[in-house]
Amino acid sequence: MIASSEELAENNRRYLERVELYRELGYDVDEERSFVIEKALPVSGRILEAGTGKGYFSLTLARAGFSFTTCDISAGEQRYARMNLAYYGLDAQVSFEVADLEQLPCKDGSYDVIFAVNLLHHLASLEPAVKEMMRVLSGEGKIILADFNEKGMAVLDKLHAQDGRVHEVGEATIGAAGDFLKQHGFFISIHPGAHQDVLVALRKPGRPFHLS
Repeated sequence: MIASSEELAENNRRYLERVELYRELGYDVDEERSFVIEKALPVSGRILEAGTGKGYFSLTLARAGFSFTTCDISAGEQRYARMNLAYYGLDAQVSFEVADLEQLPCKDGSYDVIFAVNLLHHLASLEPAVKEMMRVLSGEGKIILADFNEKGMAVLDKLHAQDGRVHEVGEATIGAAGDFLKQHGFFISIHPGAHQDVLVALRKPGRPFHLS
């Protein structure tokens, strides 16, 4: 057992408090995560979530009925995510992997759909992570990237300021990711949302897993 019932309840209480704090700042977590799935549909086959974090999107995917693998470099963050899912009885749908997104422990073409939600702005460099997602994507699979837009970043800045922290943001953006994927044989569509934008990238048939 990953945690006691008391730990699961306390973790869920903190999760709900955080969700409510987001909502008070104008950001509806459930609505934003559902928007990502809506733009990603249809979704089928082997699914990877890149960047588990505390499991906000993991929970949305599981509630939507999907079974999937989720990876994160932080075992600590994944424990929170696992507890979030276990509280709602959904953890059996998810395989948790502690892994570096730039060096995933799986073969070429292992996944048909890859989600990375609110991950890009954490990256020090865009290309290594996106290249690795391209490598593990199947021949005609799709990559779904979602990240905060300007309005969403403003909410995050307020949230971190309330915590007495500064929200660190890297240089990777949805636009830059779209340009890179387009250059390497993907059809790109970008869907602006209230607080985050969603990019859907479809691999063109016959494109290689590896980059030259």
